[in-house]
Order: sequence, then C-alpha cells, then structure tokens
Amino acid sequence: MSTAAIRIVSRSSPMALAQVERVRAELAVLHPGLRTEVVPVTTSGDRWMGDLAKLGGKGAFTKEVDAALLAGEADLAVHCVKDIPADRPLPAGTVFAAFLKRDDIRDALIHPGGATLDELPAGTRIGTSSVRRIAQLAASHPELECVPMRGNANRRLEKLAAGEADALLLAVAGLERIGRTDVITETLSVDTMCPPIGAGILALQCREDDTATIDAVSGLGDPPSWKEATAERMFLHVLQGHCNSPIAGYARAERNGELSLRARVFTPDGKTVLNAHEWAGPLDPATLGTSVAVALLRQGARELIDGIAH
Repeated sequence: MSTAAIRIVSRSSPMALAQVERVRAELAVLHPGLRTEVVPVTTSGDRWMGDLAKLGGKGAFTKEVDAALLAGEADLAVHCVKDIPADRPLPAGTVFAAFLKRDDIRDALIHPGGATLDELPAGTRIGTSSVRRIAQLAASHPELECVPMRGNANRRLEKLAAGEADALLLAVAGLERIGRTDVITETLSVDTMCPPIGAGILALQCREDDTATIDAVSGLGDPPSWKEATAERMFLHVLQGHCNSPIAGYARAERNGELSLRARVFTPDGKTVLNAHEWAGPLDPATLGTSVAVALLRQGARELIDGIAH
C-alpha cells in the first residue's frame, strides 16, 4: 500500500459519520498501516426538510458525495444502499468496490409509553415520511395516523420528545449505528413491515480508474451482501421505481448458497398489495431480481407505480 491516505467522503450527519468510522475500523484491521481521513459534505437532502420528490428524489443524498468523488476531492464514498437510486445507473466513472456485511434489515417502533404496534390506540400519530412505511401501516393498521417527519434519527427522536408525533418508525440498523437501541420498543418482523431495497447494507463506491483504492477496500466486501444487493437493485431497476413508489423487498442468501427474493409493491393507501417471492436456483442474482420484477409487472406493478405522482 502507498503511504497516501484514503480520503473518505460522507454526509455529515451523525449516522453517516458512524458508518465511515465502521469502514475506517475495518480497513485498519485489513491494512494496519493504511491512513484514512474523512471529507464531510452536507447534501441537498440533508438541508431540505420538505418532500424529497421535489428535489428529484433520493439522489438528493448522494449527488454531492458523487461530485466530490468524481472531482478527485475524495477516493471513497460510503453510502447506504437504500439511499442510492436504482432506477438509473451509478454515475459514469464510478463503481461499487464492496458491499459490507449486512446489518439488521428490520424496522423498529419507538413509543415512549412502551406499547407495541398492535397495542397503539386508534389515532396514534406515527412520525414517518417513508411512503413504504405509510402504505404498509395503512394496510395493516388503518386506525393509526402518519405525520410527516424528516431529518436524521437523532433529530426525529428530538421531534418525538417535543410531541410532534406519538411514536416513530426507524431502521434498527440506523439506531444501532448511533448507539440508540435503548429507545426501541418493538422490533417489527419483515412480514409486518417489509424493508426497503438495500436495507442494512453499506456500499463502498470508488472511481473506476482508481485501482489502488479499489484493491485496498475490496477485501471488506461480503459475498452474501453482494448477492443480495445485486438482486435487490436489479429488481428496483427493472421496475423503474421512484422515491414516491411504495416498494419493499429483500433478498436472502442462505448458508447453502441458495438465494431468494421477496418483494412487494403497494398503492399509497395500502389497499392494493402485489406480492412475489422466487428462488434463484441456478440463476445469477441480477437475473433473479429481473425475474421477480417481471412477476410483479405481470400483476400490474407498472400501472400502479406510474399512477403515483412524483
């Protein structure tokens, strides 16, 4: 390894910086002599507290990070896979160098009174801006009310304490990263709340011509995570889902190498739910993702997605 430090670009939120620290720690184990430094950026998604679709959707959290990478101001970007748009390719000139070992993919309920989701009284205000969570709650718990809530996890916990909502839904992995699992009232099963595509996976992105950095970080990659992320992102790509589409799903690589993908598409009111679940068998992960997307398209997913304003 060269003596030059690897510059890691990241959003400046506490969770994003915690994710970078994980990468730095894993790199230090892999390459004890390697130096790393952090280049924090504030993205338009972090600055904007309104509807994400008005900013052009999820790219709002990755655009400035991508720009720093492409401009040569940084060598490595750390992203949550769930924040990287899949309806369009990665920015030209960049590649994924590794997908880290996957964290918990489930959602957690945070309720100051300690109630579980099924115990919440009618009219309870759930703080979330996620169309995926809103659609699933509308389907399973129509008596609950969702109120818009943006901001990083720490900020949402402050808003909950200030009474802007009665309960929150947050990702377990995110709460683990910021050391706040103490607030979790109930961890929801994936059947109760199907996760977003790419949940719990961190991706390392580099310039495709930067072979030194790619070689240095690729050893952090986890093969099951690569399979799962590849299947899930191809699924989303074929569906051409946008950030207002209530789409959920997860792939699972079993210990014996078998790979499956379960996915759902909802109407925003939760009244229509399309379901598909397939095993890859001999298929590669991307083909599995394509196959599950086609299964949902046969059920009318295209009309459902295109019928949602964005």
